[in-house]
Amino acid sequence: MPQTSAVQATIADFDYLAKGDPAPDWLRDGILERWGLPQDSTAITLITVSENATFVIMENGSPTAVIRVSRPGYVPSAKHIESELMWVRALSADIDTPVPSAIPATDGSYVQTISDERGVGWYVVAFRFVTGTILEDDFVDPLPYYERIGAITAGFHTHSQSWKVPSDFERFSWELPDMLGSKARWGNWRAAKLTVDEIALLERAEDAAVSALSTAEKSPLTWGIIHADLRPSNIMVNDGALTVIDFDDCGYAWYLYDFASAFSFVEHLDVTPSLAQSWLAGYSSIIPLTQDQITHATALSMVRRLQMLGWTTTHREDALPADIWQAQVPGTVEVAQRYLADPLWLLHR
Repeated sequence: MPQTSAVQATIADFDYLAKGDPAPDWLRDGILERWGLPQDSTAITLITVSENATFVIMENGSPTAVIRVSRPGYVPSAKHIESELMWVRALSADIDTPVPSAIPATDGSYVQTISDERGVGWYVVAFRFVTGTILEDDFVDPLPYYERIGAITAGFHTHSQSWKVPSDFERFSWELPDMLGSKARWGNWRAAKLTVDEIALLERAEDAAVSALSTAEKSPLTWGIIHADLRPSNIMVNDGALTVIDFDDCGYAWYLYDFASAFSFVEHLDVTPSLAQSWLAGYSSIIPLTQDQITHATALSMVRRLQMLGWTTTHREDALPADIWQAQVPGTVEVAQRYLADPLWLLHR
C-alpha cells in the first residue's frame, strides 16, 4: 500500500466530494505535474467514488482522460496495477474489442504514487477518455447488446487461456472466501440490514450455491484471468460499438464468474432471464458449455448476489442508481428464494 505516514487512509477520504466537484488540490497538482498538463486550461472533476475514485480531465473544455485513484489496500502493490495494464495491453493487441488505453506519465511509467497533504501515497493511473454512453444509463436498453457481451466475454476467456503470462505478473484471485464471509474483499453480506429470518434464508442459499460449486473444476479451461466485473456500468456504447472498461477487479477466477458479474445488482428484475439467455447464446457460440457448467454459472450468480449485498455495506449509496440500491435487500431475498426453488432460476421466469 503506497503510504508514507502512519495515517490510515480509506476511499472514504473522498466522500465529501459529489459528482462534478473539482479534485482536491494535492491530487490536481500531482496529476498536472506527473502528466505534464497545462494548469490554466486543465480541469479535473469527480466522476464517481466506488472501488476507486475516478475523475475526468478536461482540457480546454473537452474530456481527454480519466484518472483512477485506487482504494488503499485494494491491491497489495503497484505491481498488481501494472499487471492489470499488461493484460489490457495484450487484449488490445490481440482481439478486436476496444479496451482502455493507459497514458504514461512524463517519466514513461503508467502507475504513479501521489501523496496527499498528510503524506499518504495513492496509486494513480490515467486512461484515454472513451467517447460514448455507459450501457447502464436509464435511456439505454441493454438487452440488444447482451448476446454480443457474451461473445466478447468468451473472446476474453479464449485469450486468457492462450496468453503467456509474464513472469512478473501479479494479480489477486476470486476464491469463495474472497466473496463470502468475514474476509470477503468487499464486505460481509451479514452486515446488511436484515431480519433474523432473512439471514437464515440467505445462509441456506449460500450453502446451496457453495455446495453446487464443490464440483466445479479449476483447470486451464475453467479457471484463469478474467475481467470479473463485466456489467453494464463497465461497458460503453458509441454508435453501436462496445468498449469494455474498468479492469481494476481483474484476477484469477472461474471463467463463468464473468457470467455472474454480468447481472450484478439486477438478478431480481423481470428482464434478467432474457439478458442471461442472450449472454449464454453469445458465449456458447464461441465456447460451448455443458449443463454442469451452466449449473455452476447460476450458482456463481447466487454467490455474486450475496457478494454484492456485502459490497453495499462498504460503499457509498450514490455508487448505484437509487432504485437499484434500494432493491438490494428485498431483491437478494427474492433471488435466494428463487435459487432454492430452482438452481437454474436465472434462466427462467
